Amino acid sequence: MSEGQHRFASFDAPDLKLIYRTLHASLMENVELMDSEFFTDLQGWLRTLAAGEGVDTSDHSQWDAWLGGKVVDCQTRLEGRRNLSLV
Repeated sequence: MSEGQHRFASFDAPDLKLIYRTLHASLMENVELMDSEFFTDLQGWLRTLAAGEGVDTSDHSQWDAWLGGKVVDCQTRLEGRRNLSLV
């Protein structure tokens, strides 16, 4: 699907970033979001936009900064990480 045909292309990036940050913040309480087509497509679209602006989306600090969220270094991120049990 080209950028112009993507289902999120008609929405403003700041609105999509807000929705993504809100959903991402609730992943641990709503684990099913991780496998939802909507969340996966939204994240993919935002990564496409970010990469188009030169953001390395594999670098969490760059990705967080681009999303407009709180930038957290990797050590702090890992310290606060909760384990997810899928069983």
